[in-house]
Amino acid sequence: MPSAHNAVNDAGASGRPRDLRKIVAASLIGTTIEWYDYFLYGSAAALVFGRVFFPESDPLTGTLLSFLTYAIGFAARPIGAVVFGHFGDRLGRKKLLVISLLMMGLSTALIGCVPGYDTIGVAAPLLLTTLRLIQGFALGGEWGGAVLLVSEHGDANRRGFWASWPQGGAPAGNLVAVGVLSLMTTVLSDDAFNSWGWRVPFLLSAVLVMIGLWIRLSVDESPLFKEALAKAERRKAEQRTEQLPFVAVVRNHWRDILVAMGARMAENISYYVITAFVLTYCVDHLKIEKQTSLNAVLIGSAVQFCLIPLFGALSDRVGRKPVYLVGAVGVGLWSWAFFGLLDTKSFPALVLAVTVGLIFHSAMYAPQAAFFSELFATRMRYTGASIGAQLSSVAAGAPAPLIATALLSSYGNSTPISVYVGLAAVITVIAVVASRETRGRDLAAIEPDDSAARSAPDQQPAASA
Repeated sequence: MPSAHNAVNDAGASGRPRDLRKIVAASLIGTTIEWYDYFLYGSAAALVFGRVFFPESDPLTGTLLSFLTYAIGFAARPIGAVVFGHFGDRLGRKKLLVISLLMMGLSTALIGCVPGYDTIGVAAPLLLTTLRLIQGFALGGEWGGAVLLVSEHGDANRRGFWASWPQGGAPAGNLVAVGVLSLMTTVLSDDAFNSWGWRVPFLLSAVLVMIGLWIRLSVDESPLFKEALAKAERRKAEQRTEQLPFVAVVRNHWRDILVAMGARMAENISYYVITAFVLTYCVDHLKIEKQTSLNAVLIGSAVQFCLIPLFGALSDRVGRKPVYLVGAVGVGLWSWAFFGLLDTKSFPALVLAVTVGLIFHSAMYAPQAAFFSELFATRMRYTGASIGAQLSSVAAGAPAPLIATALLSSYGNSTPISVYVGLAAVITVIAVVASRETRGRDLAAIEPDDSAARSAPDQQPAASA
């Protein structure tokens, strides 16, 4: 007689493809909007915030200070991961995803309303920083819930493919953010863009959030979570103590948290260098037009959006680790060619540099959702996946544009930045090599005290659907 968790898995494999596509669409649209809000800040920090909020500094120092406010938002992401993870593991993924979307959209729209330094003085960067912290807190809870909602609905054989779609929200959000900024720089003069034009994309967030909420409210909670919640209620009725998700995940999954953190180092650092710092490098260091730099990122993001589900599907066939390692090694080596291509100041070379960099990034980012989901037990999966992902963002993504800008300011060339990205790639390779292959793992079978499962040979899926 099949077990309960196998029944859930079978339902995912053969049951409701229409429902699964609806859940994937809801997660993708929601993450696209949230990443639009988040990346919009990074692009604006590179292009305009230095002049608006730190006008008394020279351009490079102003950009450095702008990236400092950008980095501060990352500090709130682990806090958001703990808070949203706790309640997401207790109450469900869907409720917390709605809250995170509302918080992100409201804070982003308000950024578009903050007066500049010339109007309210030091209060301007303080308000900007506060709203950035709210953005970070909301995003800290968004990623884990969005990928888990899909991972826990789908079947093991195609989990890498389906779970990669919410990951597509990052390049899609960046695509929309950079596209809107590119449009504004095209139709407006530099003075008009710096004065008020940059605010329009931030205010647009309010409209996008309403669309995202309408879609996200229409999906159902994952069946795996419902089953785990029912088990927890039975334990409660039997007066058995239920550990807090944070305590349980640190006690039972600390190795998995370290693996997730290490795996994200190259992925996080390379992405923010390729998509955010590249604007500073091209515009301020190479004196390339804003529009040209934005268009290169725009093309690269479009290619990345198309490739992510393909790399996700590939991880279902050959495993999470091989695909991830190709991306980590590739981005570490490409960082040396990346800046050399930028230095030519040729638009085709810029496009090639950004696009190839994002292709290697996609090989890490696509299998990441399934990989991290397969590390943790259901009742602590939201907390574990979120903490592992967001703690690394503080050490990796947060300071990446800041460190890259500081290195450029100190040395005047890109060599130290390539070394920086290369070291991150080494850390990621070590973490992924040290981890176990998770492809095909039954999510419902993972238990916090499942030592047998951890010591068993790697599970392999049945023939791919």
